[in-house]
Amino acid sequence: MLALAVGVLLVPVLASAHVTVRPRESKSGAEERYTIRVPTEGVVSTTKVELEVPDGVTIVDVPKPEGATHELKRANGRVVAIVWTKEIKAKEAAEFLFVARNPSGATELAWKAHQHFADGTVSDWTGPPSKRPASITKLAAK
Repeated sequence: MLALAVGVLLVPVLASAHVTVRPRESKSGAEERYTIRVPTEGVVSTTKVELEVPDGVTIVDVPKPEGATHELKRANGRVVAIVWTKEIKAKEAAEFLFVARNPSGATELAWKAHQHFADGTVSDWTGPPSKRPASITKLAAK
């Protein structure tokens, strides 16, 4: 009975502790300041996170993060991913900022992320609502 009670209490904490992009809502065609939050849930430090930029999104600015570095990956002249490198110790979290212009006419953005750990493992936050979902930003008409 005690194990069940502890399990019920921990499920909401674990469910909300994945890589997320905020805000959850924005406007189609708008320029938006986004924040990616990267928690380290386990006992092994996070070493870097790679955020895939959804089709149609234009990266406007990526401010230099304090205590970290970042790299922009490009394909055909477009930023297709941002990689932030920083040690994020167990039970800690880091936030990184970027500014992007949302595509016109889109209804949502799926932000796929790949969290790399010091032991060489990777958690892919790329799926639909599941154990490791991609973060979603809903887009309203202008």
